[in-house]
Amino acid sequence: MKCLIDTHTFLWFVLADSRLSAKARELIGISEIVYVSPASYWEIGIKISLGKYLLPEPFAEFMERELNQNDFTILPITIAHASKISKLPFHHRDPFDRMMVAQSLVENVPLLSCDEILDDYGVIRIW
Repeated sequence: MKCLIDTHTFLWFVLADSRLSAKARELIGISEIVYVSPASYWEIGIKISLGKYLLPEPFAEFMERELNQNDFTILPITIAHASKISKLPFHHRDPFDRMMVAQSLVENVPLLSCDEILDDYGVIRIW
């Protein structure tokens, strides 16, 4: 199985946050490939720059270590993903979530996210 994890899912998993569902934690553990979108580290970087999020160490060190240590795979943003996002309705205005929805749909992989509004896009959302 392959899956794409939302930004909060990534953070809650690597920081052992109790808000991560047991099902999401299990799927991350058993999936052959766990994708992380560049939209996630872009979102984290922006939230840090705005003072809305704080990491326990420098951003680059944290991201590189957690991606490598957890054997996560970066899912590059492609033209096909951008094309899909250009056709999505605006059920959700968050550009990061919209990109992950497009990636999930194009790659036909489930999206691990607690954000129920993403269901309106027809993604396979698991939580």
